[in-house]
Amino acid sequence: MGLLTGKFAVITGAASPRGLGKATAKLFVEHGATVAILDLDAAAAEAAAADLGPEHVGMACNVIDKPAVQAVMDALVAKWGRVDILVNNAGITQPLKIMEIGPENYEAVTDVSLRGTLYCSQALIPQFRAQKSGSIVNLSSVSAQRGGGIFGGPHYSAAKAGVLGLSKAMARELAPDNVRVNAICPGFIATDITAGKLTPQMREQVLAGIPMGRAGEASDVAGCALFLASDLSAYCTGTEVDVNGGSLIH
Repeated sequence: MGLLTGKFAVITGAASPRGLGKATAKLFVEHGATVAILDLDAAAAEAAAADLGPEHVGMACNVIDKPAVQAVMDALVAKWGRVDILVNNAGITQPLKIMEIGPENYEAVTDVSLRGTLYCSQALIPQFRAQKSGSIVNLSSVSAQRGGGIFGGPHYSAAKAGVLGLSKAMARELAPDNVRVNAICPGFIATDITAGKLTPQMREQVLAGIPMGRAGEASDVAGCALFLASDLSAYCTGTEVDVNGGSLIH
């Protein structure tokens, strides 16, 4: 029996084949969950869901379009009768320096991470409250905790720090209804988002700062998401869990 048998999970930004969202979806399915993969690209979302098996769903969803988010979540609740888990994974990063951040950069990065997390959560909170259960897992970053220094620019650090504040405030507000909200702070993870953007020298420098001496894998983050989504973490809310190989020990 899996840790998520009979549970229904929604994961945003999960169509990228080597991304954190897809790895999380795969692990959730191995543990018995039925999964919906949301992504900007409908075809990519459908293909990613089909990879997982016929009962899983792929849908287009722009997480910063509030009515569109609500429509997608409502459709899933109508289809399944409930949703148990939301993983707010959608995000973008840009390796810009402070003076290079233009209005469009600021909006793109903060909107997807922060506004997207807010809108997707708002769309499911009434359902979670009504059923008196739910687990929201938000993706932050070690960059939020240490002020960048890995890959994303200061606006990325700010957006991911915002996700931490939002997660904790939501956790406090939703706890009386038995709805848990937790955040994951991945360190340097080998995914498509960083692939090819780091010079060997940069990579060496990053790895030198990691006591475990290796980059994380998407599966490392997925394992943590599984813990936070499942009843193993029934008394955890408002936490930020570091998945960084020891690169930030505090």
